[in-house]
Amino acid sequence: MKLRPVTDLSGLPTYGYGPQSPIWWGTLGFMALEGMGFALAIGAYLYLYHLAPGWPLADRPPNHWPGTLMTAVLLLSAWPNKLVDRAGHEEDLPKVQRLLIVMSVIGLLTLVIRFWEFTQLYVRWDQNAYGSLLWLLLGLHYTHLITDVGDTLVLTALMFTKHARGKRFSDVSDNAFYWYFVIGAWLPMYVLIYWVPRW
Repeated sequence: MKLRPVTDLSGLPTYGYGPQSPIWWGTLGFMALEGMGFALAIGAYLYLYHLAPGWPLADRPPNHWPGTLMTAVLLLSAWPNKLVDRAGHEEDLPKVQRLLIVMSVIGLLTLVIRFWEFTQLYVRWDQNAYGSLLWLLLGLHYTHLITDVGDTLVLTALMFTKHARGKRFSDVSDNAFYWYFVIGAWLPMYVLIYWVPRW
């Protein structure tokens, strides 16, 4: 049997951005799964809130300042995140390098703030169901922060090596895409953790 090529695909790009990239679809799938985890934890919190005779089930509500600072930093980080995404699409290496350093510093700052946040909850994780859910919600989001900050640090290091070409720019865009999820997932939890107990 004789085989003959039908079409020459050698001129097609080896990577893409957004929905043209398989990694983007994988990231979207992760966000759907992880978003469901957040939704289940929030549902458990609201269920306990509905059943409890008083709220919160602690001596006082958590100190809202660490959470408010976290919210401000995350919201402000959306701008450099957008810029690094754009620079990745433009494949502008010097700009990507600078902005990834900025995003790495912001990411490390959020990890420090979250650590402080845990010290201001005024309830232990094993004290009661409320404490367990509070620590679970913050812990879930902390895990996402650690994951994305780790990815950003590795990507930043790679962009200062010979591997800073081609698909790495697409990776920068995918990393920025996930950071938007980290920001968006935090906002309802911030209201739930810090302001629902004060209403």
